[in-house]
Amino acid sequence: MPILSIRHLTRYRYRNPVALGEHRMMLRPRESYDQRILACDLTISPTPARLRSVHDVFGNCVGVATFTGRTDHLVFDSHVRLEHTPLPAFADVEGEVEVYTGAMPFDYSPEDLPDLQLSMQRSYPDPQGLIDVWARRFVKPVGKTSLQTLLSDMTQAIYAEFKYNSRLARGIQDPLETLALRSGTCRDYAVLMMEAARSLGLAARFVSGYIYSPMVGAGLGRASAGHTHAWVRVYLPACGWVEFDPTNGIVGNADLVRVAIARDPRQAVPLYGSWSGLPADYLDMQVEVDVRDEGELDVQPIQARAIGAGG
Repeated sequence: MPILSIRHLTRYRYRNPVALGEHRMMLRPRESYDQRILACDLTISPTPARLRSVHDVFGNCVGVATFTGRTDHLVFDSHVRLEHTPLPAFADVEGEVEVYTGAMPFDYSPEDLPDLQLSMQRSYPDPQGLIDVWARRFVKPVGKTSLQTLLSDMTQAIYAEFKYNSRLARGIQDPLETLALRSGTCRDYAVLMMEAARSLGLAARFVSGYIYSPMVGAGLGRASAGHTHAWVRVYLPACGWVEFDPTNGIVGNADLVRVAIARDPRQAVPLYGSWSGLPADYLDMQVEVDVRDEGELDVQPIQARAIGAGG
């Protein structure tokens, strides 16, 4: 099992010293049977007056920093060492692949349904049912449709038929726009697949985290490498939550490191906060994300360009 070293650096610059409000961070990966934190360190400059951690409603670890005084810069430098265990999709904790027999039509059990209902609700209007039509293309017109095949085919369709574009602006593209343009960011693809899965009665959640790109030196790296990444998890009866990354055509957790899981992408923003000053005081924000396997010393760090604004 590889040991991944993850560095996530965010730097804000201001023309004149500004007063900083509260900042909230989702930078610490979630621990589970497939990812275990070996070391975690966060350095913030200027040093916050108070730094605490809380768990949100989804169990994500959220750092909360408050500041005093004024500053012309703000830096968050996160370092994590993580034991990562890639497992085939639809496998048990020992890695034994099982035949998954779940098929449509289906129903969640009465015991699971109350906890899944909010993750089954659509978040974006689709007045003409275009996303519904697109999602139904993966359902057999006659007979039962394997859920494993349906979701794998949907993942591969976005990967093969859509063009990945990085976007500097914040926010999520409307899934109808993503469907029409056949292009978007990893966040846009995740939201489109969530809405498509939900249109079929499935519970789906948004995942924010990191992706390891082992072939970046050869120019064949994963899309979204060097940035934070986003994908989808869908709850399948008798199988549990399964990861699907439509940006890279990944089914399962290979190369994916979960940090935050949420019903809506706005609940899984890696870093956000406020500051007080003149609008012209803000200069820029720069982000660098470096994910490498400690066993592969020749892997070069990946650096992201400036993304978005604010802080």
